[in-house]
Amino acid sequence: MTEWSRRNFVRTAAAAGLAFPAAPALAHAVGAPEGGADAGPVLGSRPRSDDDPLGIRGQFPVAEEFAYLNTASTGPLPLPVREALVGYADEKMTYRDPGSRRRAVDRARSRFANLFGADEEEIAFLFNTSDGENIAANSIDWRPGDNVVIDELHFTTAFVVYRELEKREGVELRIIPSREGRAHPEDYDAYTDDRTRLISVAWVSNRNGFRYDLPALAEIAHARGGYLFADGIQAFGTFPTNLHAENVDFACGNGYKWLHADFGCSILYARRDHHDWMQPDRFGHGQVAETLPEHQYRLRTDARKFEHGSLAFGPVAAMDAALGFIDEVGLARIAEHTQALAGQLRDGAADLGMKLFTPPANPSPIVSFYHGMDPDELGDALREEGVFFSYQEDGELLRAAVAMFNNRDDVDRLLGVIAARV
Repeated sequence: MTEWSRRNFVRTAAAAGLAFPAAPALAHAVGAPEGGADAGPVLGSRPRSDDDPLGIRGQFPVAEEFAYLNTASTGPLPLPVREALVGYADEKMTYRDPGSRRRAVDRARSRFANLFGADEEEIAFLFNTSDGENIAANSIDWRPGDNVVIDELHFTTAFVVYRELEKREGVELRIIPSREGRAHPEDYDAYTDDRTRLISVAWVSNRNGFRYDLPALAEIAHARGGYLFADGIQAFGTFPTNLHAENVDFACGNGYKWLHADFGCSILYARRDHHDWMQPDRFGHGQVAETLPEHQYRLRTDARKFEHGSLAFGPVAAMDAALGFIDEVGLARIAEHTQALAGQLRDGAADLGMKLFTPPANPSPIVSFYHGMDPDELGDALREEGVFFSYQEDGELLRAAVAMFNNRDDVDRLLGVIAARV
């Protein structure tokens, strides 16, 4: 996958003359919180309008210059999250309040549980989303002849994990073809049997934004005595949900996309029912619940047993602030705005003759389509207009993603470049 945002950000920013002021001046200018890592999110006072429907565009400096439509790759930091990272760095530099690190961990755990319908004891902090899939896969007591079912809209990690499981455990990997940009529950039903131990899906596909019906897949998996894992990195932060009601067994997602946090902090949800049999694949001081005589220890038995060592406290501070920010904006409002904007982008691309890979009426903020042009020439034209996006499938597929700070002008900038070339 070629990502124009990653390759050309510095070049484009320099060409546009973009320069960010020093931290205190920037924070003061938009009313970002002061007080370091413990400060809660404060939304700017910018009035809501068609240009800024959620009233938070001013919290994302990237939106001042660019039509940033690439949050499905990397979500830009809002100012409250930036300030949390600065606060963490200041504390580590001065060591005036080391307890703030643990408070941020506890607060982030509580915020995630409240936002996404889980218990705090079901939440573990990991380094990345792949850690979560590996933990779930390696906890299962596999037997030769067992199978795991995924589909072709999944992320690369799943294919790597389960191909290795095939080699190591004699497990069969069953891959369902997509149909018209979807993976249908009836296909999952047809591909599973009484030896299916796990169904794994990307809750929202990174390839085209297709959003799965988790309760339907959970019913299929559980009827065969298996489990359901959901890669939530493209889902968390884009719509309101309740993990208990979704009936998923495991879900994991990093913070650097739609949560608008940072790399290095991923959150694993492991349903309480599975804590007794799930085993960590590594061990360390972070799992100690009680120190006993003669170098003996009682280890944690809830999801925190997967936190074997020191956490990445900087990224956790970012996650804490990001979750607070999202909670204040409101997941329902974010979903309403971004899904409507994605629908406008989908319709606009179709009107220009683009072949859509994203299915119609799909409730996610990601839109993918085949553009039928020279990818280098189209990419250059989009870059010149300050439009950020991702290419997939050797440049044939263009993926755009609309976030809470985007507006119709951003979408029109993308469509306008395409319209000029069709």
